Amino acid sequence: MLARLKQMLIKEFIQVFRDKRTRIVLFGPPIIQMLVFGYAATFEIYHVPTVVLDLDHSQESRELISRFSSSPYFDVQRQLTDYRQIGDLIDRGKATIGLEINAGFAQNLRKGQTAPLQVIVDATNSNTALIASGYISQIALGFAQNYQRDRINRISPHMIEKIPSVQLEQRPWYNTNLRSRWFFVPGIIGSLTVVLVVTLTAFAVVREREIGTLEQIMVTPIRPAEFILGKTLPFFLIGLFDVSLIATVGTVWFQVPFRGQILVLFAGAILFLLCMLGVGLLISTVSSTQQQAMVTAFFFIMPAITFSGFGFPISTMPQWLQYLTYLSPLRYFLVVLRGTYLKGVGMEILWPQMLAMGALGISLLAIAVLRFHKALD
Repeated sequence: MLARLKQMLIKEFIQVFRDKRTRIVLFGPPIIQMLVFGYAATFEIYHVPTVVLDLDHSQESRELISRFSSSPYFDVQRQLTDYRQIGDLIDRGKATIGLEINAGFAQNLRKGQTAPLQVIVDATNSNTALIASGYISQIALGFAQNYQRDRINRISPHMIEKIPSVQLEQRPWYNTNLRSRWFFVPGIIGSLTVVLVVTLTAFAVVREREIGTLEQIMVTPIRPAEFILGKTLPFFLIGLFDVSLIATVGTVWFQVPFRGQILVLFAGAILFLLCMLGVGLLISTVSSTQQQAMVTAFFFIMPAITFSGFGFPISTMPQWLQYLTYLSPLRYFLVVLRGTYLKGVGMEILWPQMLAMGALGISLLAIAVLRFHKALD
């Protein structure tokens, strides 16, 4: 058995690495995708196109506008003269935020009254609109607090120390600077692994069937179990190497801290790869051509990533969809990745995720092997 399995492994590795383009596809695109997605996947927004209509033309209004101009989140591009210009620029897509300061803004502030600031936001992209509105609220609140403090200091300096105030001190754990890239990079590692291992495994078996070599292999003394093991083991090793490569690039290039134990991460990666091998082998049993395998793999990959919590919190999904997320191995692997990277937790915390991936991996491989035996018969 070992001799036949060895020959199968040699055959698979020769077939994979003899083509220069295949070698590049195996290791080049994952690195490029890690770099591209690492920069593209972020919740942070910068340089939002902003226009301002200042009808007050006072020192206070200019100071408020300067706070937006000096902020990295907003790019004040134009000073308008008519309120109708705001709607026109937003409709044309040349502005996302419109700020309107009405006449009497400074006069209300000097009287100690509320001075409204009208904000018009293009909410076509609700995520950008929501985050930008939060930044605007912070800038406006900071301006109001500073102005109130300066006003009291001018009128009655001794009252400043007697006025009670509440200060919010934030102490974020694990991600002190709230960098969304630290959240996304571990997720990209898992998502790229899904795409790579599932497609490689499914295409490899289907290609044998499509070109007619599967029947030739099966008339040899090799057993079905040896054939399945010989087909999946090379891609398991390649997937494990790619996980290590992608994780190293993401950690070094994006400076994402790794606070956990490397053995715990590899244990999670091994269990996750077993799940993906089972999925790829299962896809190969229901596909007759590589085109069918590609469509079927896409049918699995997109929901797996969506239901994993990679970009959308699972808690915000409908209850019935939250139950479906338990069938996605990527959900558990992302917990392992982020737990080992950012929190530095070990097996005593991550064992439920390991157990779930182990159960899913055994189930998927068992179903795939049984179907594969039936397909061969």
